[in-house]
Amino acid sequence: MRTSWTEERVKGNDEWLTPPYIIDALGKFDLDPCAPVGINWKTADEYYTIEDNGLMQEWWGRIWLNPPYGYNKPKEWLSKLSHHGNGIALLFARVETKIFFNYVWGAADSVFFIKGRLRFYDSKGYKAPNDAGTGSVLVAYGQNNVDILSRTSIVGKHIVLK
Repeated sequence: MRTSWTEERVKGNDEWLTPPYIIDALGKFDLDPCAPVGINWKTADEYYTIEDNGLMQEWWGRIWLNPPYGYNKPKEWLSKLSHHGNGIALLFARVETKIFFNYVWGAADSVFFIKGRLRFYDSKGYKAPNDAGTGSVLVAYGQNNVDILSRTSIVGKHIVLK
């Protein structure tokens, strides 16, 4: 018997899989530094999981980043991605937060606000019964990623920042 999305959240599970259509619409990524253990679909050519501590590893190429969403957790991941300068991050669209001001408004090249609320997948690959409870945004670092967001098939609004 599988656990519900709410039960997973209560247990403190931070591993929520990106809906496959998001990855498919964004093209090939070289590295996903915070992939779930036992990933159910390909997000990048290479992966680091929590077991590898992807934050402490070397990053290369085009990065896909769906960081842990717990309190203040995205900060270090976004800092590293902004310094790396080549990738796309998926975040909750909490545009008023300190993290957003420091690592998105002050560092990213563009943002893409996804229309509607995403339904993530649990660590077993099952679609959550409820949406995420808030909007989501794709954050691009590097001109190539800006260009990809400008022509994506995902429904939403693209805003170039630089």
